[in-house]
Amino acid sequence: MDLTRLIVKGGVISPGELKEIVSMGLSQGQKALSFGSRQDIIFPEGFNTIDKEKTGKHHFVFPNEQSGNNIVSSYVSTDIFRNTPWLTGNKFLYVLEQFKENPKLKINITDPKQQLVPLFTGQINFIASEHEDYWFLYIRLPQWEKMDRYPVLVYSWNIASIYYAIEAILHEVPDSAEMIFQLINETLDTNNRTIDQPLHIPFYPFPYYEGMNKMGIDQYWLGLYWRNNLYDLQFLNEMCNLCFDCKIGKICITPWKSFIVKGIPKERKLDWEKFLGKKGINVRHSLLELNWHLPVAEEWALSLKTFLVRTLDQFDISTYGLTFGLSDYNREGHYFTSIVVEKNDPPKDLDTIKIRATYNVLFAKNFDPNTKEYIVHTQDVDKLELPTILIELSKLYFDKLGDSVLEISSASTKKVEKIQDLYQCQNCLTIYNSAFGDSLQGIEKDTLFEHLPETYCCSLCEAAKTDFKLVTKQKSY
Repeated sequence: MDLTRLIVKGGVISPGELKEIVSMGLSQGQKALSFGSRQDIIFPEGFNTIDKEKTGKHHFVFPNEQSGNNIVSSYVSTDIFRNTPWLTGNKFLYVLEQFKENPKLKINITDPKQQLVPLFTGQINFIASEHEDYWFLYIRLPQWEKMDRYPVLVYSWNIASIYYAIEAILHEVPDSAEMIFQLINETLDTNNRTIDQPLHIPFYPFPYYEGMNKMGIDQYWLGLYWRNNLYDLQFLNEMCNLCFDCKIGKICITPWKSFIVKGIPKERKLDWEKFLGKKGINVRHSLLELNWHLPVAEEWALSLKTFLVRTLDQFDISTYGLTFGLSDYNREGHYFTSIVVEKNDPPKDLDTIKIRATYNVLFAKNFDPNTKEYIVHTQDVDKLELPTILIELSKLYFDKLGDSVLEISSASTKKVEKIQDLYQCQNCLTIYNSAFGDSLQGIEKDTLFEHLPETYCCSLCEAAKTDFKLVTKQKSY
């Protein structure tokens, strides 16, 4: 897909800026825009910026361009969800304003007490401490195998200068946060503070972020989510006009392909409800449907999510507090949902054969993505098996649900490479992978096909063992 990204620093955009961008799309015959997982705006194929004078202040990244990364921030959560007392919305804006040049690395600037915005999906992660105006810094440069903690707390007004100093020394190929600290200290005067206690992250169920909700005494906030992540440009244009009329200065993009408008005056609440009603906007999707993270413009992911949500809804399953992600197996970056469904790549030797897709299911340790540790629950399963597996995991989550506090270290898990044989059913094309076994029939992992009992049959179509054919050997992790 040839998509154009608009960098939205910290996920914060004014109604005036959004209206300008929407007008660009409308003038080119575009119908909708989407939101990305790093709080950016994404236009579909064919979008271009014709009027350079109008677009100069906006940072677009066009197809095949690698320049620019967005800064993710949890500004969107301030005043509406749990927060560190000293970390106000204005504080976020002051910190973001320090970044004059678009960063080359992915940066996250977050409050650890909120759950809406992931903490560790950046390469440079600033996380607020209990000490006012001081932040933990967790680093994982592209060539590093694990995340490492910077040895001191960083002062709010040094955040940008420290980041740009890290950019400047990348050519020296630093291999640890300690080395980065030593190199920066030689050239930069900063107001650091000693780390006197580790970062503690309390675990809370994932928040509900849709609809009209009370904010303080006399204001409301509105969360809007469209299941296909295609936000109508004409609707957005009229919404910006309503923001102007209500003197609303900021619109916030979430990492969940949605956006939030904060500060709706109490006396204008009815005007907003009428506006949404006339446009036919649904603001009450179920929790089961809301808490999913999908890759942008991937039809298979939207189709799979629709299937899973509808199936789980039929079983009347509660998923309150859980989040789900769909991903290709070779996805770059890091997961940030409680449960992940990975779509496997077909074996290279079978590129010319039409085979049914298979999936792996993983869940975060303690169902808390902030652990950065994912446990493989099931591998190489068929689409039809996924609802049963997700129901099983949701029950496990509620069995273990309780207040807990996570102490973050620098350690990370590493996948182990091994070899397995693959056999394929010639009737329904189901793959038997010896590394995964067959949990439906009590076959343990790492059981070679030749060691299966002669009575073994296909778990999907019940074909005999003799109907399987050796396909290839491949590596797994």
